[in-house]
Amino acid sequence: MFRNDAYHPDHFSCTHCGKELTAEARELKGELYCLPCHDKMGVPICGACRRPIEGRVVNALGKQWHVEHFVCAKCEKPFLGHRHYEKKGLAYCETHYNQLFGDVCYNCSHVIEGDVVSALNKAWCVSCFSCSTCNSKLTLKNKFVEFDMKPVCKRCYEKFPLELKKRLKQLSELTSRKAQPKSANLNSA
Repeated sequence: MFRNDAYHPDHFSCTHCGKELTAEARELKGELYCLPCHDKMGVPICGACRRPIEGRVVNALGKQWHVEHFVCAKCEKPFLGHRHYEKKGLAYCETHYNQLFGDVCYNCSHVIEGDVVSALNKAWCVSCFSCSTCNSKLTLKNKFVEFDMKPVCKRCYEKFPLELKKRLKQLSELTSRKAQPKSANLNSA
C-alpha cells in the first residue's frame, strides 16, 4: 500500500532505475522514485528537515528550505515571507536580532529599534538624543559640545562659566593632538 493504493511488490518499483520501492518512495509529477533517484533529479532538499521540497522554496543562508521550516533561530517562528536578519550563519526575526545584536541607547538603556544616532562614541535613540542640560532635542545637524561624556547644546554651552569653557577647549585641543600621528624627525644627526 502506498497512499491508499495497492501494488504488487514487483510492480512497486522506481520509474527511473526499476528498483523495488520501500516506504521511502517519493512521488514527482505522478511518477514514483526511490530516494537516491529522486535526490539525483535536482529536487531541492530542506536545510532543516533534510527532506525533498516539492512546493515553494525559500533560498537563504546558502541553503534551501520548506517555507514553514525557515524560522528565527531564537523563537523558531517561521518568517513566512517576512524580513529576516542574518548573523553568523543564522536567521533572526527583527525583534530577536535587535535583542541579541542591536545597539543599546546610552540614555534609556533600551535596544534601539529604528534609526540610531551615533555621537560621542555612543549610540542613542533619536528621541533620547538631547541636551543633557536643558533636554532640548538634538540632531547631528545641531551644534553641540561634549561635556561629562554627554551632549550639551550650543545655547547651554554659551552659559557655561568662561573658565570652564577655556578648560574644555584646552582638553579638546590636547585630545586632538594625541589622536594625530606623530611625524618622524628625519634631520637628526
